[in-house]
Amino acid sequence: MGIGYIKVATTTANGGLPVADASFAIKDKSGKILYSGLTDANGDSETFSLPAPDNDLSQAPQPKSTPYAVYDVWINKKQYQSISKVDVQVFDQVTTVVAVNLEPYVTGQDDADQIYVTPPQDVAMPTTTRGQIGTNEVLEGGRVLSSVVIPDYITVHLGTPSNTSAANIRVRFIDYIKNVVSSEIYPTWPTNAILANITAIVTFALNRIYTEWYRARGFNYDITNSTATDMAYVRNREIFANISQLVDGVFTVYAHRDGFRNPYFTEFCNGTTSTCRGLSQWGTVTLANEGRSVLEILRYYYPKDLILSNAPTGSLQNSYPGSPLKVGSSGIAVRRMQNFLNRIRGNYPLIPAIEPVDGVFGTQTENAVRTFQKVFNLTSDGVVGVSTWNKISQIYTAVTGLAELNGEGERIGLSPTPPTVVLRQGNRSSEVLQLQFLLNYISQFYPTIDAPVQDSVFGADTTTAVKTFQRLFNVAVDGVVGPATWKKLYQVYRTAQGQTTTTPDNNTPTPWPGVYLRQGSRGENVVILQNFLNIARRTYAQIPALTVDGIFGANTNTAVRTFQQYAGLNVDGIVGPATWDALANLAVAQ
Repeated sequence: MGIGYIKVATTTANGGLPVADASFAIKDKSGKILYSGLTDANGDSETFSLPAPDNDLSQAPQPKSTPYAVYDVWINKKQYQSISKVDVQVFDQVTTVVAVNLEPYVTGQDDADQIYVTPPQDVAMPTTTRGQIGTNEVLEGGRVLSSVVIPDYITVHLGTPSNTSAANIRVRFIDYIKNVVSSEIYPTWPTNAILANITAIVTFALNRIYTEWYRARGFNYDITNSTATDMAYVRNREIFANISQLVDGVFTVYAHRDGFRNPYFTEFCNGTTSTCRGLSQWGTVTLANEGRSVLEILRYYYPKDLILSNAPTGSLQNSYPGSPLKVGSSGIAVRRMQNFLNRIRGNYPLIPAIEPVDGVFGTQTENAVRTFQKVFNLTSDGVVGVSTWNKISQIYTAVTGLAELNGEGERIGLSPTPPTVVLRQGNRSSEVLQLQFLLNYISQFYPTIDAPVQDSVFGADTTTAVKTFQRLFNVAVDGVVGPATWKKLYQVYRTAQGQTTTTPDNNTPTPWPGVYLRQGSRGENVVILQNFLNIARRTYAQIPALTVDGIFGANTNTAVRTFQQYAGLNVDGIVGPATWDALANLAVAQ
């Protein structure tokens, strides 16, 4: 028998304000009160220990065993609605945080407790394959946004798409990811297995958002909580502390194929009662125990050219340009529409080609639009309004497989050698998109570079990112992308991917190698890390001196945790982009 931990956290105003002096009681399944008390000024209880099944039961599929204990938690505060949490899960050596948002009591309201039941963990249950294409629930693809953005909020439909009476709720994206990960996998799994699943879950959600999968079909939500089509989300469920900490550090990292913009469709299943062509959740445990890195685990199930990028955060905007496109229109929206129609033409050859793709809506483009409208039974007026825009994007998503495993994808068109064109603010072209892609990828290693939106428009944000890059890498700081800047962009990009052994200038930080390092890791990346930590001792004398041997052992783990503590980072002993960048920048400053 193992020991798990549980704590209560009470807030109101959608998690914005703590609620002090809330009464709580933790009960076993017979109703016996094991612990009770009041939350403190921060809305938190103490952390209590409880019996839980041994950790070993959660490390491999055990169809006849439940690897966690369940308890009930009751929370009450005067002037608020009481809450009962049923079947709260507690794992061996894991802290379960029962975070509840208390709603003010309204006179005349039902006095009964709000009751939330946590269902069994999805990874242990028979499930269907996520996002199956061609089912009765998902009939056709969505439309396509102009760039990948981590939204501040995501709207979740609490039911299947056919259940129109189910509620929609709007939650912070980061909280959505924590909830799904806590619902999909066990918190006792190896760290790299958890991180691989987090990345797959973030990428799956971004694929649904990027393709506007549901909104293009007239739904007013971004994703459902049905595992037949999407991922498990349990309203008001408890979150595991270690999963919460890991998500905090990596929720902006998503997977895509090298040279492609769209988030890859990271189909996954539990790998036991449900199998699929994508990632096996249980399989990630085996691979992590073999010492595989997060990227190696993902590439085991997905394409070998899969890479990880850091997306900017912000508010979502509808893909429709806002006003109809017609003869005389011009700009990036026209260019995107022309590219979409030319690609669709590969499957629907009656649509005439648009040559050149120049962002100008002329007679040739009008003819292509009219033909498309006839093919898909739309009013053939040659004007791209909302319905025609949505249908073009839907068909483009379908023919390129943006929301399918091993789909064609939306290629960036990154050339093998640096372009020769000179770019500056005001330009609009495919080369600008290449530039923005490179800056976005590099920005995950150099957080001072603000990732510009990938919209093919060289605006003020792209100029700022270019100037920051030029300043970091000793290129003339003019915001203009000429031969010297192109060359350095390609050099840094390939170095970050491990394609060359070229190192940045001595006064620029060494980029994160693209793999998470933790206890048990070995190799040249660990050598660099250990050198960084020894240099960091000049600033933080509490860091223990390390033997540089390329082995991430207990001493290196202690050194990493000590650095993270004094640098104000999440103290988890894992070296991801944030910890690596902080060490690399400190090394340069020394």
